[in-house]
Amino acid sequence: MPDRARGPLQLGERAPNVVLDAITREGKIAIDDFRGEKPVLVGLYRGLHCPFCRRHIATISKLTPALNAKGIESLTVVNTPIERARLYLRYHPMPALLAASDPERASHRAFGLPNLQISEDETVWPYKATMSDVKAMRLNLPGEMPEPMDPFATLEYLNKKDGYEITEVDQQIIATGVGQLVGQFLLDRNGVVRWTFSEVLDGGLGAAPNSEEMMSAASEIGQ
Repeated sequence: MPDRARGPLQLGERAPNVVLDAITREGKIAIDDFRGEKPVLVGLYRGLHCPFCRRHIATISKLTPALNAKGIESLTVVNTPIERARLYLRYHPMPALLAASDPERASHRAFGLPNLQISEDETVWPYKATMSDVKAMRLNLPGEMPEPMDPFATLEYLNKKDGYEITEVDQQIIATGVGQLVGQFLLDRNGVVRWTFSEVLDGGLGAAPNSEEMMSAASEIGQ
């Protein structure tokens, strides 16, 4: 499965197949499991250490019954290793969630989502940025944060607020993928992208997808 180097999949493009370890059931899950059968919303996230991702995933879990009613499945992919992810979901159950583990971020590369790297002297979004430019970024969750903060301060503040303890396993994921950008791809039954959102194109780190827009697209391709 070749990595995609020219940015996230766009409308009308066919999604690649990716085979991953299932979190919420036993065995494997593949994109091709849905191809020819039903549309699927594929959400590709950083690990569960990311407070923005946890919120995106919780939102998708709540929307999943409505998606299922339209004949659409939802697949959530996290960079968190499988046992750590299962432990989190044991204490934060999301019964509707179909999730898979991808600590190597193979699915993110295949769908064209870059892993933003820290550079010593150059910023070229979305591939690399200097530490000073990263710290100059401001993220915000109105109502949850007292003020906009840089990405590192945001991570620390929201994880403390959520009571999420960063473990050694999380640290290993953060060490290689703290800059992994995320995205969602709504695929029709042929695996063709019909709606998409990504941090690459839709607002940068911490950006949130528009759920109403997504559900509108789902209504068009669903049963």
